[in-house]
Amino acid sequence: MITRGQLINDRYEIIRSIGEGGMANVYLALDTILDRKVAVKILRGDLAEDEKFVRRFQREAISASSLNDPNIVEVYDVGEDNGKYFIVMEYVQGLTLKQLIKKRGSLTLPEVVDIMLQLTSAVAHAHESYIIHRDIKPQNVIILEDGRVKIMDFGIAVALNAGEFTQTNSVMGTVYYIPPEQANGGAATIKSDIYSLGILMYELVTGSVPFKGDNPVEVAIKHMNEPLPSICEYDPEMPQSIENIILRASAKNPKNRYDSAWDMHEDLKTALDKERFNEPKVVYKYREKGFDDVDDKPMPRQGRAALHAKGDENKKDKRMNKALIIIGSIVGVLIAALIFVFILWPKISDKPDIEIPDVQGMTVKQARSTLEDKGFLVAGKTKKEASDDVPEDKVIGTDPEIGDKLKEGSEISLIVSTGSEKIEIEDYTGEDFDDIKKELEKAGIRVLSDPKDVAKEENVKENTILEQSVEPGVKLGDGDTITFVIPNIYVSYPDFTDGTYTKEDVQKFCEENGLTLDVTEVTDSSKSNGTIIYQNRQAGAKVSKGSDLRIKVVQNPEVSTDSETNTETSDTGDIE
Repeated sequence: MITRGQLINDRYEIIRSIGEGGMANVYLALDTILDRKVAVKILRGDLAEDEKFVRRFQREAISASSLNDPNIVEVYDVGEDNGKYFIVMEYVQGLTLKQLIKKRGSLTLPEVVDIMLQLTSAVAHAHESYIIHRDIKPQNVIILEDGRVKIMDFGIAVALNAGEFTQTNSVMGTVYYIPPEQANGGAATIKSDIYSLGILMYELVTGSVPFKGDNPVEVAIKHMNEPLPSICEYDPEMPQSIENIILRASAKNPKNRYDSAWDMHEDLKTALDKERFNEPKVVYKYREKGFDDVDDKPMPRQGRAALHAKGDENKKDKRMNKALIIIGSIVGVLIAALIFVFILWPKISDKPDIEIPDVQGMTVKQARSTLEDKGFLVAGKTKKEASDDVPEDKVIGTDPEIGDKLKEGSEISLIVSTGSEKIEIEDYTGEDFDDIKKELEKAGIRVLSDPKDVAKEENVKENTILEQSVEPGVKLGDGDTITFVIPNIYVSYPDFTDGTYTKEDVQKFCEENGLTLDVTEVTDSSKSNGTIIYQNRQAGAKVSKGSDLRIKVVQNPEVSTDSETNTETSDTGDIE
C-alpha cells in the first residue's frame, strides 16, 4: 500500500495517486534531491513476483532512459525499494489522446497532421536508437495545453509483450492497435510501430478505431484478415492524401508499409497541400492476404502419416528438380544480361537528350502536361519554395533546372511557389505604433522607433506614427528594418513667478505632467501671501515626466498691534 508522504528509495516523496493500470500504479511525487515533481510508476504486486518479467522490465526501461526527445516522456530513474520495482519519469500535465478523442470525437485535419508529425518524429528518433515501442496507442500519448504531444512507456511495453494476452482487461486497449504480425505471434519491428501509428491516425480522423470486437482475440483476427474501412467513404470530403497515408502505414503486409517513421513524417508534411487532395488511391505492391510462408507451418498429424511413405520416393526427384531449376535460372540470367548489354543498352544510350522546357509561371497541371508531352516523368510530390516574383501555387522552376538536357523518361520534380514571404509596406502615418509593430514583426521585420519632440499644444496623439523610413509600396521581409518617428509629447514650464499663478495652479500642473512638487514657504514683507517668488525650472524649459519642481511661496506671519506704543511689530525671516 503506497500512502501520501511515503518515501520511495529515500528520495521520492509520494504526493498522490494519478493513475492505475493493468501493469502499474502511477503516483505524483516530489524528488527531494532535485526539488521537482516527478511521476513514479510502481509495478503491480503480481508482476513484481515474476523474476523474468522484472529483469526484462528493468533492462528495457534503462534502455529507454537514453532517449532524449521533446516528444518523449523522459525516464529519470529505475530501481527497487523493499520489493517495489519503480520507474521515475518526467511529470507532464495534460489529456491523453484517448481522453481528447472521447471528449471531442474526431479532430480537425490540421490538428491530426500536427499531432502525427510530432509522433512520427519521436518514433523515428527512438528507432534510430534501436528502441521499438510495441504499444503505441492514444492512451500512451499525452497532449499538453500548448499542443505538444508526449509519448509514454517507450521500451517498457516490451516487458509485457510475452504474456500480454493472458489478461483480457489489460490488453483490450492495446489490441485495437496491434499489427497483424504481432497478433499472429510474430516479432515486433519498426514497421509494427508504423502500423500502430496508422491505426491511431485513423482514430484521430474518424473518432473511432477501425476494428472492434467483444474480446481481444476477435479484434486481433480482424487486424489480420479484414481490410481497413475507407475513410473517404466515411467522409466524401476527406482528402485522398490523408487516407493514403493511413493505408500505407496500416497495411497488413509490412512490405506495403512505409520503410521508416521518417518516411511517414515526410509524407505528412504535404498531406494538406491542395494538389494532393485528389491524388490516386494507394495500390499495394505486395499482396495483403496470404503473404506468410504457410508451407513452413507444422502439418496436421493425419497428413504426416499419409505422406510419409511417398516422401522418400519423391526426395530424389525433388533434389533433381531443384538442381535443374538452379542451373536454368543461372543460364537465364546470363542470357538476359547478354541481350541487355549488346542489344538493348546501345538503343537506350542512343536516345537523344531532351531539353527541359520553360514551365515557370504555369499551374502544376499545365507544367506536368508540358513535361510529360516532352517524354519526361514528373514526380508525384512537388517541392515548395517562397518567391517574390511567382504567384502562389504557380511553378517557379524544376529540379533538374529548366534548360538542362536529359534522356527521355528521366524524372523531374516541380518547384511550386508558396507566395512571397515579404509584405508590401503601406503608409502607416497616423496609425498606432504598437499595432503596426506587432503586425510587421510577425513577418520577421525589425521595427525601430525614433522619438521626436512635439509640443502638447499641437494636439498629437501619443504613440501615433508621424513618419516612416521606408516608402509605401516597398516590400520587406525577414531581417529587414523599418524605423517609425513617433511623438515625444512635451509641455514647457510657465513662468510661475509672474504673479498670475497660485500654489494650487502649480500643484495641478505637476499632477497633469507627472512631476514631483516641493514647496518652501518664506517670508517677505514686500510681497503678499501666496506669491510665488522662485522656481528651480527655467520658464520655457521642456517638462520631463518624473522630474522634480521646487518653488518658494511667500507666507508672512500675522501682524499684531501694540496699543501702548502704537507701533506695529512683526517677525521677519530671511528671504532666499
